[in-house]
Amino acid sequence: MTLQEVGKMAREGEGLHVEFKKKATYPEKIVKEIVALANTDGGYLLIGVDDDGTVSGQRFIDEEVYVMDKAIEELIFPPLKLDKEIFTLNPKKGVAVYKIHKSDRRPHFIYEDKKKKAFIRVRDRSIQASKEMWEILKRQKREENIIFKYGRKEEILMKALESRTYITLKEFMQLAKLPVYIASRTLVRLVLANVLDVIPQESEDKFVAKTHQKLHPPLL
Repeated sequence: MTLQEVGKMAREGEGLHVEFKKKATYPEKIVKEIVALANTDGGYLLIGVDDDGTVSGQRFIDEEVYVMDKAIEELIFPPLKLDKEIFTLNPKKGVAVYKIHKSDRRPHFIYEDKKKKAFIRVRDRSIQASKEMWEILKRQKREENIIFKYGRKEEILMKALESRTYITLKEFMQLAKLPVYIASRTLVRLVLANVLDVIPQESEDKFVAKTHQKLHPPLL
C-alpha cells in the first residue's frame, strides 16, 4: 500500500472495511473496531487520520503504534495476527495502517466487565454480537453441512416471513410459542443452512428469508 492509497481510503470515509482514528488515546475501545473487522469481512484501521478524512498524521506515531500493539496483544482473544505499515508524512508526523484479515479463528472477543464480548461490523459502526450472531460466526467457519427436519416451527416461521420483511427472536418465540433456546437454535440453523439471512442490529437482530430459497423445502 502507498501513502496515496491511504489518502484515497481516508477520503472515501469510514465504512464496512475502514475505521480511522486521530490517535490511540483509548486503545481499549479501538480494539473493539479491530475485533469487529476480523469477525466480519476484514479491513483497515488507520491511526493519524482526522474525523473528516484528512490524513494529517500524528506526532510520535511510533508511540501510538506501541500502545495499540500492546492492547491488541493483551486484550483480544483468541490472539489475532494482522499486518502493519507506518508511513512518514514529515520528520515529526506519521500514519499507521493496520490491515485486519477476515479471521478463520472468529469469533474474536474482548473481556468487558468480566464478560466475553464479540463485535461485528455493520456499515460504518462496530456493534456487539448477539448470542445468535456469536454462534453463527463460530459455526460458519467449520463449513459443515447443516441438515434439519422441516417441522411445525419452521413452517410457522416461513409462513410469517411471507407477510413480513423480517422477524426477530422475540417475535418468533411468541409466534411459535417456543422457549428462547429452541427459537434461537432454530434461527441459527436456518441461517447456517442458507435458508435465512441475519441482519445484525444493536437492539434485536433481524432474520429475513433468502429470496432464492423455496418457502417450504421438505428437507435441508
